[in-house]
Amino acid sequence: MTRVAHAPAWYIRGMSSCDVSVIVPTLNEERSLPDLLRDLQRQTEVRLEVLVADGGSDDDTAAIVGSFDFARVVAGDRGRGRQMNRAAREALGAYLCFLHADTRIPSDGLLGSGCRTMTDERRVAGHDRLAGHFQLEFLRVDPRKHRLAFRYAEEKMSFDRSHVVNGDQGLLLTPDFFAALGGFDESMDFLEDQKFAADIRRQGRWVLLPGKMQTSARRFEAAGFHRLYILMSIMQAMYWTGATEFFDRAPGIYRQQQEVGKLLLTPFFREIALMFREDYGVAGTLRLLVGVGRFVRSHSWQMFYFVDICLRPITGPGRYPFLRFHDAVFWKITNFRVFDGLAAILTVGWFLGVLFPVYTFLDRRELRADQGRTTV
Repeated sequence: MTRVAHAPAWYIRGMSSCDVSVIVPTLNEERSLPDLLRDLQRQTEVRLEVLVADGGSDDDTAAIVGSFDFARVVAGDRGRGRQMNRAAREALGAYLCFLHADTRIPSDGLLGSGCRTMTDERRVAGHDRLAGHFQLEFLRVDPRKHRLAFRYAEEKMSFDRSHVVNGDQGLLLTPDFFAALGGFDESMDFLEDQKFAADIRRQGRWVLLPGKMQTSARRFEAAGFHRLYILMSIMQAMYWTGATEFFDRAPGIYRQQQEVGKLLLTPFFREIALMFREDYGVAGTLRLLVGVGRFVRSHSWQMFYFVDICLRPITGPGRYPFLRFHDAVFWKITNFRVFDGLAAILTVGWFLGVLFPVYTFLDRRELRADQGRTTV
């Protein structure tokens, strides 16, 4: 199949099964976007239209897109879900592929092979209620730092489990399935990919596509891996238990990646305490904590998976004996509502006994160090 990387791709009307509309939401992405567009330009065995769904960038994002004659800007109001939905309505491809601006595509044939895999899977299934995602690899400045943590994060993204797939992995599906799902949630400016992934899992099936996407680890490296991972876990727990007051109280919780420095957790801890006291009260807090316990219990598999990751040098790649034990034994024993309360108690104990005192100390030390650097 002829590649159309050097012609305006959106004019294509006679679509084939390997025509893909790539949709990239942007907001001031002049640093990351050129690399992604060059990666897309090199893709073979697939015809692409590239729609950069911009939310009002005031840098050179639009000019960069204009320098690639196979891409165009779809401009409108800010909000990643809103931006992607708007571009999807203008897409002409047989598949939609949603990518983040800091994504890298290491293989020239990655999208083509993903497209063919999806077509084969749809043929076997007899319907199009399928969505594909790639495995993920983080691009790090220092590959020696946090090797275990990044291995943990990367490997689990190949699993078909709740709340694992996200937008960093490249989402590939048909426009009809996208429309049936109702598109991305526009009510919040983040986590839209989490809800969308959950809707796909509930109404269809995920397909792990061959190859890997790559994404920048800049957020983790700038904010601190463990700090950002803890904050992301809190955000997910609040989101999936319906505690939207947390996000109303912390409007800067999902800052633009360019603005992220060393992340301080204690301001978010204080917002949680205020939310419990002022928004929920005693009874509401207890109900919310039980919901958090239910969410934590649904992720009990991650503790066993973590042990497998630690034992990787001994057990070898692709082996998960502790995870299999969780699924075969532990989950069957603990999959009862009574354990939601126990999980809530353990979560509160972990938060008050470990996270709060440890990061209160670390945040104070970080602030003192910042003050010292400022006065020098």
